[in-house]
Order: sequence, then structure tokens, then C-alpha cells
Amino acid sequence: MIDIPDNFYEKCDKFKEILYKFNTIHSFTTYKNIDDVIEDSIKPLEFLNFYPKNAIDIGSGAGFPAIFLALILKDCKWSLYEPHTKKSSFLNYVKVALNLENIIVYNAKIESCKKFIADFITSRAVMKTKDLLQICNGFYDENTKFLFYKGSSVEDEIQDLNTKIFNDGVRNYLFMEKLC
Repeated sequence: MIDIPDNFYEKCDKFKEILYKFNTIHSFTTYKNIDDVIEDSIKPLEFLNFYPKNAIDIGSGAGFPAIFLALILKDCKWSLYEPHTKKSSFLNYVKVALNLENIIVYNAKIESCKKFIADFITSRAVMKTKDLLQICNGFYDENTKFLFYKGSSVEDEIQDLNTKIFNDGVRNYLFMEKLC
């Protein structure tokens, strides 16, 4: 298990304040209380046994799970891809407010960006698994690990893929590696 920094929940409280402020204007999320979302975002750290150096989050939206993972995995450089300008502006604001120097926010779809190999790719509720793998082609190799936060239909999406599913009652955490 990866250790949670002492200031993690303090920074989460600051994030919540910022989100609620922005959310009244921009409607980023329907959650009234994101404590469960925070726990959902960091839950996979209980079973991850590696420390990525560079990671990608696809469709970062309001920052779930990337912001919370970046707060804990401080030595990892995070590239967040969010094509909606309002959301990417919000993410940049959060980056500055929380002093997250390990994050770069791209206001773009990942498939239109310059390729590089990441050792960790995450996504939450963006699209089907095979479509996610297709749009991030060129960003992974045989050593890249994937963590997709999926719902109940995950089994239908992963046929013929080398996967592990960790279930926490409601959420399925889809972990994949050695896809090449």
C-alpha cells in the first residue's frame, strides 16, 4: 500500500471548496458531497504495488481520480487531458491552488496530442475500455499499466484482454498490464 501524505485531506478540503464554488456556475458534477468520490479515487492504491514516474489521465473532467492520485503520487508527473475548456481551466486553477507542480493540463483530446510513452494511464467513466485503448494508442508500450474506474458492465468490455478486476461493492477497478 502507498502511504497517504499528512496534508492529503487538508488539500482535499481545499479542493472541495474550489469545486463547490466552480460547480455553482459550471455544473461540473452532480455530487453534493464528494467524500466518497475521493475515497473511490484513491482506493486502488491499496492494491497497486508500483510507483509510476509519468502518468496520463484521460478525460479528466472535474479531476476524479487524477487530482487525488497526484496528491499522493507526488513523484509522478501527471498529464491530464480534458477537451472542454471550462473543465481544463478549472483543473489549471486547482493545480495552482493546491500547488500541484507534478500536473500538466492539456485542453485537448488525447488522440490529437503529441505521443509519448507513459508508464501509467487512468480514466474514470469516459468510454468503453477498447475505445480508451484505441485513443491512447502511441502513449503506451508493453510496460504501461492501466487503471480504469468502471461500472457494472466491465465484464462485457474486457474479453481477450489481460486484466484484473478489483470490486469494492459498487465500483469495479479494472487493472491491465502487458497489453503489447
